[in-house]
Amino acid sequence: MSGVHSIHELRGDAYNAVWDNSIEPALEVADGDVVELHARDSSDGQLTPDSTAADVVGMDFSRVNPVSGPVYVKGAKPGDTLAVELLEFRPPDWGWTAIIPRTIGLLADDFPEAWLAISEIDARRKEIRFGGRATLPLRPFSGNLGVAPAEPGAHSVIPPRRWGGNLDIKHLGAGATLYLPVGVEGALFSLGDTHAAQGDGEVCGTAIEAAMDVVVRLSVRRDMPIAAPQYELPKASAPPPSAFHVCTGVGPDLLEAARDAIRAMIDHLERRHGLDTQLAYALSSVAVDLRIHEVVDAPNWVVGAFLPEGIL
Repeated sequence: MSGVHSIHELRGDAYNAVWDNSIEPALEVADGDVVELHARDSSDGQLTPDSTAADVVGMDFSRVNPVSGPVYVKGAKPGDTLAVELLEFRPPDWGWTAIIPRTIGLLADDFPEAWLAISEIDARRKEIRFGGRATLPLRPFSGNLGVAPAEPGAHSVIPPRRWGGNLDIKHLGAGATLYLPVGVEGALFSLGDTHAAQGDGEVCGTAIEAAMDVVVRLSVRRDMPIAAPQYELPKASAPPPSAFHVCTGVGPDLLEAARDAIRAMIDHLERRHGLDTQLAYALSSVAVDLRIHEVVDAPNWVVGAFLPEGIL
């Protein structure tokens, strides 16, 4: 059986907020070993169940999005592919969602005030109570999974890269396998930014952010060279059937069409369900999926925003 290793409080500097191939590994494992990593929430513990919107404004943003690692995988070399099998996620009983003014978010210019919601997570029932109005399915995943870049120096963990990183792909939950191109010897895998739930797009800039223990198996593949992340999903990972209300955005710019679709969804949530504007924006981030409908009928493209009808 493959070895099992753990990074919890292994050492004080096992967490970092940059990708850098010069960082010494916190752990060294064999090809095929299982590793349990403790991921801090994306605020690095600065927000608590008692926090308010004022605490969002006061955060030290140099600490945002810490990652746990790096893990050196023996035998991994540049040109190989690292297979990351996501085996288990263990969330806490709470998480947070924030609107961070004029920094991140699809509609950052529309929301100049800070806002914060604390959600209750019920792991037994696999449910989340969000904003006092919505009940969401618990679907934990890690938003930030990556290997060290081949390029030297410190690189921000915020934008995703060909080496992985802050991908925010909600489908990378238990049962999925992520494939990452290896850029340096040992791969130097790290993980963080764990979420209890998120909509495709994470449009307000945050999901339901929560610290979490994550169990992965790390294996080296030499038979599938790749240039950017790829992933496989188990059949059972498909969401259950649901009725949806869908708002669309149509125009010559995909990003603007996405903004228009979310603005229409916020309006729908306000008019149909009586949500205030900030709650509607945040709910769109944690539960609404953005999808590209078509990009072939020039000069305009179509983006849809999908709201599961049963959550409210």
